[in-house]
Amino acid sequence: MSAELTIKGDATAAGCPSGLEPGGADATDEEGAFVDPAPFVRRRNGVAELELAVFGAKCAGCIAKIETAMKSLDGMERARLNLSTGRLSLVWRDGAVVPRRVTQTLTDIGYRAAPFDPAAMENDHDAEGRLLLRSLGVAGFAMANVMLLSVSVWAGGADMGPGTRGLMHWASALIAIPAALYAARPFFSSAWSALKNARANMDVPISLAVILALSMSIYEFFAGGEHTYFDAAVMLLFFLLIGRYLDHRLRWRARAAARDLLAMQATTARRLGADGVIEPVAARDIAPGDQVLLSPGDRAPVDGVIIEGESYADTALVTGESAPRKMKPGDEIHAGVVNTSARLVMRARATVENSLIADLARLIEAGEQSRSRYVRLADRAASLYVPVVHTLALVTFLGWWLLFDAGVRASMMNAVAVLIITCPCALGLAAPAVQVVATGRLFKRGVLVKSGDALERLAEADVMVFDKTGTLTLGRPTLANVAALPAGALEDAAALSRVSRHPLSRAVVEAVGAGKAADGATEFPGLGLEGVSNGQRIRFGSAQWVGGVERDDAGDGATLEAWLRRGDAAPIRFVFEDAARADAGTVIRQLAARGFAMELLSGDREEAASATAARLGLSAWRAGVSPQDKAARLADLRAAGAKAAMVGDGLNDAPSLAHAHVSLSPGTAADASQAAADFVYLGGGLQPIVEAVDVSRKARRRVLENFAFAALYNACAIPLAVFGFVTPLIAALAMSGSSMVVTLNALRLSGRKTP
Repeated sequence: MSAELTIKGDATAAGCPSGLEPGGADATDEEGAFVDPAPFVRRRNGVAELELAVFGAKCAGCIAKIETAMKSLDGMERARLNLSTGRLSLVWRDGAVVPRRVTQTLTDIGYRAAPFDPAAMENDHDAEGRLLLRSLGVAGFAMANVMLLSVSVWAGGADMGPGTRGLMHWASALIAIPAALYAARPFFSSAWSALKNARANMDVPISLAVILALSMSIYEFFAGGEHTYFDAAVMLLFFLLIGRYLDHRLRWRARAAARDLLAMQATTARRLGADGVIEPVAARDIAPGDQVLLSPGDRAPVDGVIIEGESYADTALVTGESAPRKMKPGDEIHAGVVNTSARLVMRARATVENSLIADLARLIEAGEQSRSRYVRLADRAASLYVPVVHTLALVTFLGWWLLFDAGVRASMMNAVAVLIITCPCALGLAAPAVQVVATGRLFKRGVLVKSGDALERLAEADVMVFDKTGTLTLGRPTLANVAALPAGALEDAAALSRVSRHPLSRAVVEAVGAGKAADGATEFPGLGLEGVSNGQRIRFGSAQWVGGVERDDAGDGATLEAWLRRGDAAPIRFVFEDAARADAGTVIRQLAARGFAMELLSGDREEAASATAARLGLSAWRAGVSPQDKAARLADLRAAGAKAAMVGDGLNDAPSLAHAHVSLSPGTAADASQAAADFVYLGGGLQPIVEAVDVSRKARRRVLENFAFAALYNACAIPLAVFGFVTPLIAALAMSGSSMVVTLNALRLSGRKTP
């Protein structure tokens, strides 16, 4: 599978429908034969399975195109493409599909395929990053050397003879022309893609500025002119490539959300055979109906149902709640759920590709793809700015050449002066300069910004949607009725709890502190703890085991309880709650004052969600919400015209974070949630959210001010350039001055007293 690949076919008919990736990839070997994936096919019980890495898939249209083509093959039962990992999972009736036909079909529709290798996919996906880094290095090298030559020309002035000046220009050309053409490839390809789709982005004026600067410099060199602009071309590329590479790395990390979530899926499992023999197998080999053994600490490899045993399980992936859930025969269990205390046997109901985790990963991908359609302010400005300016430059050239008979050289000089003085650099810097300053300010306040357009999207948000557990609350149970406990009860419970990792035991120990464990303290999975303290046998655990009266609601928002029995005395009830963060109420009020509508979406029980909402003054709330329900609610808000900001921390929040117009996650959140979020805020409070909102709105104002200045500047400067009152040298100086004004305006955002 290491064969060289060639490009053939009609790129407009094959490959990515969005045009983000050229089509026609040919998966043939050196002898022209299609690569046969047959050795990588797995066969079991009359079913054949194959996993392929697909290269060139970039958008949701690619998913539909590839899956439809695969399902059109006779005998194909299932085809699933994961866009984040590039993995195509295929299942067909054994013997119904010739494996080589699969890769040939993919090639026919414009995609390249190979056996799935995560490391190889990671390497292929980051090819863009390597190109940007190489381009940045080339531009930096060229800028440093050409600037040395240019400074010599400028400093020499009238004392430098034409021969010496020509030699300097010749050396500059030898360095700058090949370097600029190589380093500008990312901008050229983006501009060409935009123009082919009848639109203009910021890369169009950047590309034109580079081409004209080089062309004008070459012309001036052969015409014997005093000045060339090779240095301007490579310097522009160097600084723009810095921002482009950093933006690429941030976006690559953002796309890691689905990969991080899929990493929560078990890769191996222990299958129980009909004879009771335990067989270690890969998780992808588990089929519906198989029985799987789950020991304490094991993750469920697929979705299924418990058929034997009782235990507690960490279901944070599904509900977002840290409190363990008791599992018994008949209960459903989802892939990624961790068995925490006792042996369980489950019966599989789905395969790995159809598990809850795989569904959540697909939700994340869909959310990221819909968010990627967001058009930045700079691109929206460019769509209006570029056609007008370029038309004026063309009219200037034709007017001076045809009407005033000024000759090609003078006409070109005036046209180039129009293009230069209209400052594509200032327009290009209008948004990035503000974003750099804003992200730096937020970083000092403990907020990490993962992309420039995240600031724009947060400034537009008008609805704030909160997760409960771990976001508005601390995310762990705390003892709520310490004052009501009889003397010594807390110490006795802590003596037992010191041998347990159960969240309620940890809460009791945290309330007391370090101390001695009870004699003979033993934990009974699913029940509680037992031992001897102060000469008497004590138990701490569930109401049924200890002899207390179990209640559905502990009151005052407390939804968890445990009981302590000391000898033959009456059981003592311990009440636990997930306390709200200290500044949660203040932040809610501050956001309301800034015009946000707010609501709470929680996977917790109704009693806990309603108590938290009432405590914090949130009138809109929903309880028992699944990850899919959260994503659906955000889709409903978008359909209603709202722009929702989602704040969440759990694995179950990752899909909704990806689907929101903009999203924020605390630094303590799960990796998948942080990867899916646009902002990650540090510290134990919520105040950074308010800071992020304020800075984002101020940043948006600064960007709009920069665009307004660029428009005013152009309105004054363009007539002077059109009528020949401005030379390219003066135009370059004016362009530099406008860029400085834009940058200084952006720096106003860095001060503590920002207007």
